[in-house]
Amino acid sequence: MLLDFNKIREVTVPGMNNGTGVITAKMSVGEEGKVISCSMHAGSSIGLHKHETSDDINYVLSGTGTAICDGQEEKLTPGTCHICKMGSEHSIINTGDGDLVLFTVVVERQSRPGRR
Repeated sequence: MLLDFNKIREVTVPGMNNGTGVITAKMSVGEEGKVISCSMHAGSSIGLHKHETSDDINYVLSGTGTAICDGQEEKLTPGTCHICKMGSEHSIINTGDGDLVLFTVVVERQSRPGRR
């Protein structure tokens, strides 16, 4: 399967998971999970949330930030990868002056209610 992010519509998400600021993203969503190209703009964050049925893998392309996963702080810089495993909770904060650009893969590991 080929995903062409040049053809995926960009969406703007204010206050993702009760976070701050604005995030822009291109998302491919399927039963197996999501593949996301995301820019967290300066001053933005993704609020604390739990991954009940999935692993969330966030590779940093550019910018700086902090991930907090199960209470542990992780510094995010280009080339690092933050992984929030199923059952864990995390948040991501852009700590830089520019965009924090992430390539994210959310892998569904269990069926959600209402799914086979």
